[in-house]
Amino acid sequence: MPTSPRPARRRDTPPPRTANSEAEVLRGFLDYLRESVAAKVEGAPEPQVRTAQVASGTNLLGLLNHLTSVERATFLGDRVTDWQATFHAAPDAGVDEVVARYRQAVAEANAVLDGCADLGAPVPRPDGAAPSVRWALTHLIEETGRHAGHADILRELIDGSTGR
Repeated sequence: MPTSPRPARRRDTPPPRTANSEAEVLRGFLDYLRESVAAKVEGAPEPQVRTAQVASGTNLLGLLNHLTSVERATFLGDRVTDWQATFHAAPDAGVDEVVARYRQAVAEANAVLDGCADLGAPVPRPDGAAPSVRWALTHLIEETGRHAGHADILRELIDGSTGR
């Protein structure tokens, strides 16, 4: 009797061990979640990566495209007029391009954060209207964690891949 192949299982990565300062803990967990969600999208097959796997229409590539917009809006001051539209990657944007854009947004956001010594100060953005660094980090942890969970389920539905 033939056996079906086992789904891909990635080795689970434990939560980060960070230093004890509030900033190091927050940034450590945010970077951990950022890497987890990017890894869920990397290597996902077309067209399934952009195909809605659930009734809401959510797809894996769209989630990462959305998180790119969230990073850029929160830390770099980009204006988003239609958040719902951010859940869809451009039809000609492939997995590698969307992942690269996300990683670039994260790198630019981290460059901004590297200059922020006071978590209570506003994020230094060009438009000047910004939340505190603490609020921004906490919000991005929540937002990225929520969508990383969605990405876990979507990737498993696509090809059975599990793990963080």
